[in-house]
Amino acid sequence: MKKILILGFALLLSSVAQAQTDENENMPKFSFAPLIEKVTPFVVNISAEHQNAETSSSSAEFFTDNPSLRDYFLLDDGKKTSLGSGFIIDAKGYIITDWHIIKGSDKINVILHDGQSFVAQLIGGDEPTDIAVIKINYPEALPFADLGDSDELKIGDLILTAGNPFGLGTSFSSGIVSAKSRDIDMGIYDNFIQTDASINQGSSGGPMFDMNGKVVGINTALFSSTGGSVGVGFATPSNLVRFIISRLMETGKVERAWIGVKISSQDKTLEISENQTFTGGILVTSVTPDSPAQKGGLEAGDIVTALNGRDVKDVKEFSRRIAEIPIGREVILRLWRNGQIKDFAVQTALRPETDKIKPPVNTELSEEGYIPNLGMAFAMSEEGVVIRDVLQGSPAFIMGIQKGNIVKAVNSHPVASISDVLSYIGYASSGDGILQMTLVGEDGEEHTVNMEIKSVETAEDNAPVATEAEPQ
Repeated sequence: MKKILILGFALLLSSVAQAQTDENENMPKFSFAPLIEKVTPFVVNISAEHQNAETSSSSAEFFTDNPSLRDYFLLDDGKKTSLGSGFIIDAKGYIITDWHIIKGSDKINVILHDGQSFVAQLIGGDEPTDIAVIKINYPEALPFADLGDSDELKIGDLILTAGNPFGLGTSFSSGIVSAKSRDIDMGIYDNFIQTDASINQGSSGGPMFDMNGKVVGINTALFSSTGGSVGVGFATPSNLVRFIISRLMETGKVERAWIGVKISSQDKTLEISENQTFTGGILVTSVTPDSPAQKGGLEAGDIVTALNGRDVKDVKEFSRRIAEIPIGREVILRLWRNGQIKDFAVQTALRPETDKIKPPVNTELSEEGYIPNLGMAFAMSEEGVVIRDVLQGSPAFIMGIQKGNIVKAVNSHPVASISDVLSYIGYASSGDGILQMTLVGEDGEEHTVNMEIKSVETAEDNAPVATEAEPQ
């Protein structure tokens, strides 16, 4: 009886195993091979040559001070050559790559997927977004990639990246979209796609494809303490650079629109009407004199809720949208002011170039200019009172106050000394609790910071701790 049961059980297991095998054989096998075959002709390898070591080291300058953030380019110090990647964006031979790879180079070499090599011409570059356009002369129309809609990406979507890791040649890796809208302190246009795809040095400028073979991102940086891939990479979204690419291809440069406002984030809930509220928008902290914004009627304290009929999400999104509007075009800003919603028409202008102010600061400083509860310290410079230091995570830091800012006024009172600043801050803390500081930033423009405080502790007293300021 036992032998019969054992035999029956063995036959049952065998039939189940056979059924699973048959089922597995009938299941379709997923492979990236068809997609790779489709996009391979679009991908190129790039090497940028430099005549001297000084040029080569500065050419691959990365735009962040975070030591864990690294770019994907590979610098061969012996040959003074920076290695990276790119992709063809037009049948006439236009190619997209990262600006920091070719910046300052004397010769740009491009290798196509079939091994053909060409010397490329620099069309133009845009440092704020780290995007460059180069061009090769090819006798025939080239296959080229299409830009996809990066806004349609969802966290968890499959992606395929291509590059030239360690100069080995075109290589592919797959992964998912790990996160979107990452800010990694590289500039005002930070809005990176994060991926866990294995990408290493040499892949900078390479494309990130969606499953339809469209480029949804451009490899820019990786997070690593060693320089190798640890599954945290960043790509610039296609929708962020679509405007940049078109401007570079058409004119070789990017001219951004400007209206002349300093802005910060705000999270107060605004009462639009008796039954309607709005949360979000951006706060206008100052308006540049004689700017389009001033001529259009904007004032410090206004809250922008919409641009051309579309809600404003945050500071960087607003800045990008303004920059991409044609110069001289009229825009409609919907503002919340004193409990009322109003529309203002503002005509954009060309963004001016300003010299950054770097005021020298006295090296011998006392502690009398330090305000612990606000997390900032003052000193005297040739320009007047200057922010000597800002404690990370403090109310001053959250409001965007930066080391080197010059203090022009506190609560509309001009200041000429540290004691002036401390006095007016003391008056504000013991009065209505509203502190307004007029500062001059590194770009030379004035802006106003508003902070709510109850009482402020300086190095000379022990007043209660201040309330946390609104984030910027």
